[in-house]
Formats: sequence, structure tokens, C-alpha cells
Amino acid sequence: MSRRRFLRTSLQGCAAALLTAMPTTALKAAPARKLRKAIMGGTLGIKGTLLEKYKAAAAAGYEGVEPSGGANQQEILDALGASGLKAASVCCHTHWKQTLTHPDEKTRQTGVEGVLQTLRDAKAYGADSILVVPGVCNEETPYHLAWERSVASVKQCVPLARELGVRISIENVWNNFILSPLEAVRYLDAIGDPIVGWHFDIGNVLRYGWPEHWIPVLGKRINRIHVKEYSTKKMREEGVWKGFDCDLTQGDNNWPAIMKALDDIGYEGWAISEQRGGINPGGLKMLTERMDSIFAS
Repeated sequence: MSRRRFLRTSLQGCAAALLTAMPTTALKAAPARKLRKAIMGGTLGIKGTLLEKYKAAAAAGYEGVEPSGGANQQEILDALGASGLKAASVCCHTHWKQTLTHPDEKTRQTGVEGVLQTLRDAKAYGADSILVVPGVCNEETPYHLAWERSVASVKQCVPLARELGVRISIENVWNNFILSPLEAVRYLDAIGDPIVGWHFDIGNVLRYGWPEHWIPVLGKRINRIHVKEYSTKKMREEGVWKGFDCDLTQGDNNWPAIMKALDDIGYEGWAISEQRGGINPGGLKMLTERMDSIFAS
């Protein structure tokens, strides 16, 4: 036996002995996270019909999509059916213009009607959660009044949500309102019905704090997550909105810590990307591959 062959045989034998000595549990791969990839419909920049956009998302590896409320129901149903995508959530279409905190009561009521229509749309599409922005604080809308109006408006929507079995999921956004996880929990407690929970946007938090700090506080109240990146470096050097000008996994989210926090609360189900990159098939594929790497982190 040559010296080279002797060394190779010895090393193989040592490796086999080590594997035999290791506990069986150490040989098993970590269980795959039960997360399903979806994309927010508004970030599908593919040119073409709604069906063509949905088919491109499905070809890139997405299982679901988040359409907007108030759209042509039949068109969306046809596109879902032909593409094989599921409705992961439905995004309210009125909550930024007809805010639930607006000083004008009629405008607020229009916003409430938008939430109610979004609930009906979700039921039609087979989604059990809708995304709702709770309102906006600004110069004409002080914080305490925003709180009162928002809670009262959402409470108007609870009976229909319960009747349809569709959850209202409040999203943390840049609205100068509900800026911490403790406040988010207090807000949900003020509404006082478990049919209202949270749509946790990961990227929106980094301007104020750390996503992995929000998740344990919100806990089981999280119904959906938005997978989004943000760069605090760009925020500091180029402006707050420029922080979103980065690709998934290229910003400052601590994805291993975020995923561990989601594991710790037992989060499963839809993970919806709201991220640049969806303007062509290559970009969509890049997004799904990076989501896979995040889920494995």
C-alpha cells in the first residue's frame, strides 16, 4: 500500500468512527421552517396583465400574493386560479388617503368602508387576514385623538371580521403613530378582540429600533410578516427613504436573530416580500432565493 493510499484510508476510517460515535440527533438537519413565500402585489413591476404578473411570480418560486382590496374581484380570482397562487393576505386600499384617524368624520367613515370591503375581498379570495394601516399622526391630528379615532374605527370593523373569519392585521408603518412594540400591544388590548392582530413589517422597524426586539413582545399577535430590507447606513448618509434602496440581505437586518425570534414565538405561515427587485423575472427569482437563504439562517 502506498503512503498516499494509507493516509486516505486512515482518514476515512477516522471520519466513520466519529460519525458512529456522534448522537443520532446531531446527525439530523435542523427542521425546515414552515414559512410560505408570497409577494405584495404592488411590488410586482413585471409588465403585462395581472395574470402575466402572477404567472411570473409563480415561476420565480412564490406560492402566494398579497393583492389590494377594492379591485376587480373576478379578475383577481381568475388570475389566482390560472397561476396557482394563493391569496396570502389582502392590503386595504383606502387606509392612506381616507385614514382611520382623519379629522373629518366622513373621511374616516370612508376609510372604515374600505376596511370592510377589504374583509369581503379577502373572504372571496380565500385569505384569512387583511393588512390595515391604523392611521396617521400629523400637525392636524394629535396623538391622543389619533388613538381614540383609530381604536373606534377598527372596532366598527370587528363584527364583520368575526362573521367572515378574517383577521384584521395592523401594520407598523412610518405614520408617526404606534412607534414601539409595547404601544402596539396596548393598542390591540384597547380594541380588545383577538380577531385584530398584527402584520409585522420587518424593514419598517430599523428606523426606530430592532425587529428582533419587537417580535417577542407582539408574540402570537403576529398574523403575517412583511420581509423587507433596510440600510441604516444609507439612512444616515442619504436620507431616511434611501434606507430602503438596498437589496434583500444587503441591509442591516440581523436575519438570524429575526428568524430565531420568530421561531421562539412559533410563527408559521405566510412570509410576504415587500421589497424592490420585482421588476423582471430575474429580480423575482433573486428575491425568492434570498428569502430561502433568510429562512435557512
